[in-house]
Amino acid sequence: MRRDIFVVTAAYGRERLAKLGGQMNILPLIAAAGADGVEIRRELLGGRRLSALAKTIADNNLKACYSAPEPLFTEQGRVNPLLPSLLQETRELNARWIKLPSGNYHSPSQLAALREIITPNAPALVIENDQTPYSRLANIIRLRDALQKQRLSYALAFDMANWLWVDESPELAAENLRQDIGYIHVKAATAYPGGYRAIALDEAEPRWLQLFKQLPATSPCGIEFPLEGHDLLAVTRHYIRVLREV
Repeated sequence: MRRDIFVVTAAYGRERLAKLGGQMNILPLIAAAGADGVEIRRELLGGRRLSALAKTIADNNLKACYSAPEPLFTEQGRVNPLLPSLLQETRELNARWIKLPSGNYHSPSQLAALREIITPNAPALVIENDQTPYSRLANIIRLRDALQKQRLSYALAFDMANWLWVDESPELAAENLRQDIGYIHVKAATAYPGGYRAIALDEAEPRWLQLFKQLPATSPCGIEFPLEGHDLLAVTRHYIRVLREV
């Protein structure tokens, strides 16, 4: 079974994307480069109507997923009050799932409110490890175990590089979470004074490739590392080809 490859619109950078006219205008390029789908970022929507964006995605024969910089659980440990509206936006976009960071999960008692929102008819929920302390491996495992025990539908989005920001081993995370991974953010990072920064795969050490091979071979993946250069079509097509050949 061939893996679906998505391109995350944020990979082009906020400024470059704005110069190109926003997420809608980059869709024909993503399709021409050979991608199967696109990850739409809520923080980059601007004034675009989701219905118009959904039509353009369909016109370009792309699949869609939706990402919002909103935690599943707030700082106070409550289910994010925006979750119902985020699920509705996911429907309007005709996206296959919505991806959210976990946020402040600490107790199974938090899941009762979530059960009322994540119904069998709701869009699929995908929970990502972000760059906050809430995404330490032990926390993600605790949340996963509770979701399984409560039989709530979910999948994990595995961001390959974000583990570095929270001082975790990506390889150990892959070993512990592999069976729950429904989406992969392909990203490499390098250390620099004060932290890490994401880099293109051609600039990275082989570690990214070794890690990628540890992950489920059929899970869709999204290109989230920087896509930069004079010819964005050629750059995007190159990295799609790289991932197809792994």
